[in-house]
Amino acid sequence: MADDPQELLTAAGAVMRHAHVPYSGFSVGAALRGQGGAIHAGANVENASYSQTQCAEASAIGVMVAAGETRITAIAIVAEKLEHCPPCGGCRQRLSEFAAADTPVYLGRPGSEPLRTTLGELLPLAFGSGALSS
Repeated sequence: MADDPQELLTAAGAVMRHAHVPYSGFSVGAALRGQGGAIHAGANVENASYSQTQCAEASAIGVMVAAGETRITAIAIVAEKLEHCPPCGGCRQRLSEFAAADTPVYLGRPGSEPLRTTLGELLPLAFGSGALSS
């Protein structure tokens, strides 16, 4: 399937409006394209017990896996308060479980030119399943 960053950014922007962020006020949406072409989106969900907060990327991964997919072919992240919001370190690791190093990552807002990077650029020397069988 052809890579369409605007389609992903639009999905991430739409789901971002449903983020549950009563503590930080920092809304984030993430959209992942699965290997089958479907888009899976999720928003961040905060919790009064801060360590139980779920990032948008983790929410989107859960939606994708629940839909029966396990490979990510493209990623988009949209934040209300930042023009280009990169995933946190933990989400970079979570994404690497389902995506290759050359998977495109789009950071920006719907309708604007996104910053394009790759998961490998965001997480060099990633720890993966190969390390467990060494």
